Order: sequence, then C-alpha cells, then structure tokens
Amino acid sequence: MDSAFNNLDATGFFEIWQHFDADDNGYIEGKELDDFFRHMLKKLGPGDDVTEEKVQQLKKRFMSVYDATADGRLQIQELANMILPEDENFLLLFRREAPLDNSVEFMKIWRKYDTDSSGYISAVELKGFLKDLFIKHKKSISPSKMDEYTDAMMKIFDKNKDGRLDLNDLARILALQENFLLQFQMDACSQEERKRDFEKIFSHYDVSQTGALEGPEVDGFVKDMMELVKPSITGPDLDKLRVILLRHCDVNKDGKIQKNELALCLGLKIKQ
Repeated sequence: MDSAFNNLDATGFFEIWQHFDADDNGYIEGKELDDFFRHMLKKLGPGDDVTEEKVQQLKKRFMSVYDATADGRLQIQELANMILPEDENFLLLFRREAPLDNSVEFMKIWRKYDTDSSGYISAVELKGFLKDLFIKHKKSISPSKMDEYTDAMMKIFDKNKDGRLDLNDLARILALQENFLLQFQMDACSQEERKRDFEKIFSHYDVSQTGALEGPEVDGFVKDMMELVKPSITGPDLDKLRVILLRHCDVNKDGKIQKNELALCLGLKIKQ
C-alpha cells in the first residue's frame, strides 16, 4: 500500500475521498469502490494490464481487512486506515474513543465548541476542538499542520460550503450512532407499551440519573425527536425547539424537564 500512496498527507487524502465519494453520501460504495481499487491497481503497477478480475481480487483482499463494519462499503475512517501513514492519520483519534451512541454526549461537545453560541462551528472553533483532541491523546502538532487538518476537515465535512459546520456535519465527523428514537413507534403502541417505551427513553436521555432532563440532556432529546420529522436540523433550529419544549413541558419553570412533566407532555400517566 505504501508504494501506491507514498507521502500522502491529510490534504491529499481528503482530495482522494472527495473524488471517489462521487455522490457525496459519506461512503465509497458500489461503482465508486470499483473505481477506487482500479485506481489503486494503476498506482501499484503502472503500465500493467488492469482487468476486472484483478480489481475484484484486490477489492476482496482489502475489504476483508479494512471494512470494519462489514457492510461492503468504506467509511472515511476505514479509508484513512487503509491508505494514510499512521503519523498522518489523525482520524484515528476519533476512533480511539468509545463510539458516540448518545446524542446527549454529542450535544455536550457541540455546546462546548460552539463558543459564540451561534448554532454553528466555525473554522476557529473546529481548530480548538482538534487542539483539545491532540492534547487529550498527548500528541504534539505544529501550527501549520493544525491549519492543514482544520482546512481539510472543513472542505470534506462542510456540506453546504458556507465555511462552518452545522449539527449534521459534526455528527458525521464524530460518527454519531443511529437516532435512539428510531427503534420506537409510540403512535402505534398500546398505552401500556407506550409507558414501557417511555421508561427506556427517559432513562437513555437522563444520563446524569437525576430524574430530570437538563442542559445537554434536553438538547439531545430535542435533536433526536425533531430529526424524526426533519432529518437535517441546524443549531438555531434546535435552540428554537428547545425553548418551545421547555415552555410546554417545564411546568414548575426550573429550567429542567422532570420525568412526570415529560410524561404529561406525551399524554402519559406514570407512577411517581
């Protein structure tokens, strides 16, 4: 592999990613995948005859090793593991963490780095996030390299090219797991089943286990709930919806949503 991508840096890697993720859906799959391995064969053996059989053989060999999710397609981190030298593969820092499977943890990160509370992550704020990530992993990095990583990440993850990241962009970077609420169909359940599901849902978002949702716990719940109806919400959207939810559900006006308050909002009666 080294001979195919000698001296590849982060900028070069992101250019390769953007080229082969032709439909910009966050994966290299199908024909894109064949095109990538065809390109790799040409890099490995310039002048050699590149046949379809050789392409499929190379694809099978590498996918068996690097397709960590075994879904027949490459995520950006999987491609980085395949072609980036370790000292350039800063995306590894994201994968060394426990997978983000709770929107509450995601919203804690969002609130921390959206320092001006604009509802977006600017390039400066993204750089602050990356700096903290490198410090956490006890890795030193030059200012120029930090600029390169920040610029490269903005180019690949800033989908609407407005020079800032929204909630969905950061969710892609952090590989946030599937919306927790997708597993429930509350409108199709009996009252008893709805109560059972409500207990699971409240427990999931009540990360602090205080019996009330507050701060990023409310954010996480709002984010997942609204994405059931509107897949792409922005930070400002979330802030507006948060205010509306608190206005309707926070009966005692303490800035939190107690368990019984949320149940009441959802038309449920629960035992205290």
